[in-house]
Amino acid sequence: MTLSRRATLGLLAAAPVALPARMARAETFAGRYAYDPQPIGPGIWLVRGADEAIVFGNGGAIANAVIMACPQGGAVLFDCGPSLRYAQGLAAVAEKLCHGPVRRVFLSHLHPDHALGTAAFDPAIVAALPATRTELERDGNGFADAMYRILADWMRGTAVALPGATVVPGPIEIAGRRLQAMALKGHSDGDLVLVDEASGTILAGDLVFYDRAPATPDANLAAWRESLATLAALPHHQLVPGHGPLDPSGTAAIAQTRDWLDWLEQALNQAVAQGLDMTEAGSLPIPDRFAAVKLARYELQRSVAHFYAGIEAQRLPRIDAGSGNGNG
Repeated sequence: MTLSRRATLGLLAAAPVALPARMARAETFAGRYAYDPQPIGPGIWLVRGADEAIVFGNGGAIANAVIMACPQGGAVLFDCGPSLRYAQGLAAVAEKLCHGPVRRVFLSHLHPDHALGTAAFDPAIVAALPATRTELERDGNGFADAMYRILADWMRGTAVALPGATVVPGPIEIAGRRLQAMALKGHSDGDLVLVDEASGTILAGDLVFYDRAPATPDANLAAWRESLATLAALPHHQLVPGHGPLDPSGTAAIAQTRDWLDWLEQALNQAVAQGLDMTEAGSLPIPDRFAAVKLARYELQRSVAHFYAGIEAQRLPRIDAGSGNGNG
């Protein structure tokens, strides 16, 4: 299947680097995902993803997932990873911790490191925003193809499984676990945020990155900033980002994400104004305050690929723009 441009940019540059390693290891593949659920509150665990790009060596397990125990038994998952294999293992961990089956799987958004694990579940228990379902219908198969090319046997048996349930913003109760659902956007067209009432935890998905540079393949930066302001105004105790460690303050990760997006937009606009090409823009100096932010250079270069042509078109219009048919 031919990848859409959007889907290809969404996964991007890891593929050419990862293919040789994947091919070398395919014949003796015996990969296993490792799960280390960290308790972060009453009946809630964070399963950390690797702070890396998607490559064969990590099996695509780079996004955070959250397990919540239901008072009446069973588990709720927030995101389910990149593959059938990963999600099956995550479900087994959740069932052991929560003494019952997975009752509901919420998808934060469309990206494959968060969503392709739905293949492990009955679609009836998988819930997402309407915008996320639309995006998965559009890009899901392209994402899956790209993930197979990068991850090979890690992806065996994985197919795009569309969510069968729709999330409506407002209060949700799953077997006694009370949540508040919010429909936001900016990282994608549909960014689901959950607030867990028992622990006061915001599950922010990829609207928030912490000590890991934000990814921008489907981003609208203005909408993203509005969503960050909404999150900052919520009463809460702590925050789980889509990538990076738990933020026990609940505010530092939001501020860092906003700071990166503000710097990124300003830096790329200045680069266009200075006449830099894309390669030069990808080599811009990164401020010292982001020195501890993982994948900063990598995500800057990806963001150049995502945004630069559009900024050039806006700031450097054709000399014949507005001249009618160009014959005058």
